[in-house]
Amino acid sequence: MPRSTFYLRTGPFAIHLETREERLREGVPLLYDDGRLIDRPEFCDFHVTVERPVLRRWFRPKTAFHFEGAALFTPSPPEHALPLFEWGLNWAIGMTVNQYLVVHAASLAWGDRALVIPGPPGAGKSTLCAGLASRGWRLLSDELTLLRLDGGGLVALARPVSLKNESIEIIRRFAPEAVFSRPAERTLKGTVALMKPPAESVKRIAEPALPAWVVVPRFTAGAAARLSPRPKAEAFLELAANAINYHVLGAAAFSALGELVDRSLCFDFAYGDLGEAVAGLTALAESASLPQSQGGTAARAT
Repeated sequence: MPRSTFYLRTGPFAIHLETREERLREGVPLLYDDGRLIDRPEFCDFHVTVERPVLRRWFRPKTAFHFEGAALFTPSPPEHALPLFEWGLNWAIGMTVNQYLVVHAASLAWGDRALVIPGPPGAGKSTLCAGLASRGWRLLSDELTLLRLDGGGLVALARPVSLKNESIEIIRRFAPEAVFSRPAERTLKGTVALMKPPAESVKRIAEPALPAWVVVPRFTAGAAARLSPRPKAEAFLELAANAINYHVLGAAAFSALGELVDRSLCFDFAYGDLGEAVAGLTALAESASLPQSQGGTAARAT
């Protein structure tokens, strides 16, 4: 099979991708065909190859992610090529980009104000992110939030949202118009499908957004959606623990996260129904004005 070459633009980055894998040759045009597939630029930030090692092309075939010529990660079945590319690109951005603070968190914008959603695996972060993006929120990023060091604004990537296992069908039902890649089964994270970013999020990718809310989610089946004020010190520690290059940026990272938390309302968010959760966070965003103090009582999402 001939090798395909793609040039992608995602936020501030240009990516050069080469592959022979069918799932990538099919998936990249599906998920990035909204102006982010570009002609060869003068400079690419990342050079990536997803391809089978010679000895793995025919006998028990596996495919590998190569970054700048070096193979990373354990080779995977060819049908995992698309999520492997997205995960590998996450790694490349997190390990090499230091002009921004890179935080493992989802982020979305309502107007010019941004919501940051950190959380461990299984907390419902990506499901909540996909649900919000399907109901008028502007997707900035599902996995990696980029925070400017000179003013605290967030930089949009608007890359596909990675959904796993039950979350795939939840979002299919919640947003029937959403476009998905073919599911990749039996990955290290279970069944994975990628949701294409809404066209409006890609169209408005250059619009600035300043942090206004930090919400740490926790999915609990059957629970009513409930926002509980989270102390700013705890919110800072949660974000710092998820900041991939915090140790590299040092004082600059401390200052940037401090500014983000200072300007944001911070909450824990328990929810058991996606529709109720999206409605509650949208109501928070639509509030006429941000309160000066979070007070001491929990706010119930409605």
